[in-house]
Amino acid sequence: MGEVIPIPVREPSRCTATTRSGARCRNRAVDESGLCRVHGGGQRAAAVAPEAPSTERLDELLAFLRRRVTGDYEIDEFGFDRDLTETVLAPLARFFHERYFRVEWKGLEHVPREGPALLVSNHAGTIPMDAVIMKFGLLDRVGRHVRLLAANLAFRMPFVGELARKSGNTLACEEDALRLLDRGELLGVFPEGYKGVGKPFRERYKLQRFGRGGFIELALRAGAPIVPAAIVGSEEIYPLISQARPLARMFGLPYFPVTPFFPWLGPLGMLPLPTKWTIEFREPIATDGMGDEAWKDSLLVFEMTDRVRDEIQQTLNRNLGSRRSLFF
Repeated sequence: MGEVIPIPVREPSRCTATTRSGARCRNRAVDESGLCRVHGGGQRAAAVAPEAPSTERLDELLAFLRRRVTGDYEIDEFGFDRDLTETVLAPLARFFHERYFRVEWKGLEHVPREGPALLVSNHAGTIPMDAVIMKFGLLDRVGRHVRLLAANLAFRMPFVGELARKSGNTLACEEDALRLLDRGELLGVFPEGYKGVGKPFRERYKLQRFGRGGFIELALRAGAPIVPAAIVGSEEIYPLISQARPLARMFGLPYFPVTPFFPWLGPLGMLPLPTKWTIEFREPIATDGMGDEAWKDSLLVFEMTDRVRDEIQQTLNRNLGSRRSLFF
């Protein structure tokens, strides 16, 4: 018999980039040149011996606790705690967008890697998990934080309000939104608001009115591109069959949902159905060449609002027609 020649095994590569909070990038190289899929513009992957995931995660948490004790972390003027978001909240959300809803991402190349932009999406599902999934999914895949614009109710709710602030959300008002865009941030906007989140199951994937086009005015004033986004799968996680209006008035809510499982099954009825999601981003719509006073042109604002809404609706229809089933 001939001599057996051992075949060398290439060690797995890992990106050497770190987040602002000091946490190590968890992405492995995805091409032969060793470019990280998130930090692809400038970070190369270094061949290192793989660490046990549990040990690496423990080291990250211990470092996080040391920073909290010593105060070695920053919170911006809007209450955004980058360290908490990247070290604690992002790993928790990762289970949902990677394992539970198994999100298929399309058109990520249309999401700007730098500079201001507005992500404009449909909004539904009884509880707005679509916003959370899009925010943390893009953090993992694009490496940018999406600063979501939320209604006042989100910040008035115990625990949820504080968490919303710390994860980078801010009140949906013109002043705060313009300040964030001027700083080059990526904003997430859901023009349907509560009309979309609380619509009945029979009206799923039928976009509600986009208001008076306030998000278009923002984009025009800041010269920021608009990226339409369509989310399929979120509208079936809590099938809304009815609303208990007396309870909604009692608790000061825009609606009190009744689903096939809630409130009948108690806390168990709050578990979302594990639907299969698709999130697609469309080509950005430029606004920077329309002039400083374009935002005052009501006809232009109306036309652009309809254009964005139609783009999202058509993308929803196409992805709904091509999906194999609700759960697979």
